[in-house]
Amino acid sequence: MRTRTNWTLPTTLAALALAASATLPAHAAPLSPTTGPAASPSPASRTAPAEWPTYIVTVHRGLDPAAVADAYGITPVHVYRHALNGFSARLSPDQVESLRSTAVVTSVEPDGPVAVSGPAV
Repeated sequence: MRTRTNWTLPTTLAALALAASATLPAHAAPLSPTTGPAASPSPASRTAPAEWPTYIVTVHRGLDPAAVADAYGITPVHVYRHALNGFSARLSPDQVESLRSTAVVTSVEPDGPVAVSGPAV
């Protein structure tokens, strides 16, 4: 029996959102794949201190990375939708741990310079 992807994808996204809402921190709004976050703090209260390091957060395909950041009260520096599905932002240690423990986030890595070595092709 063949499974039609247009039937299974919404179910998968709904399951991911349900799992994510169960692991959201107390200050974060529940996330829905169709409606996004239910509420968010005001932008003025979400500015991150300059001493917090910048991280690149990757979220599951099919989810809006800006909505995930908004659900956690994070103001992204950049939102990525092509090479990866995620965002970069200045994060506190508590935010890093909170994001790493949620089902909608696949990785949280420190941002930094990248060097490539080897023969030129």
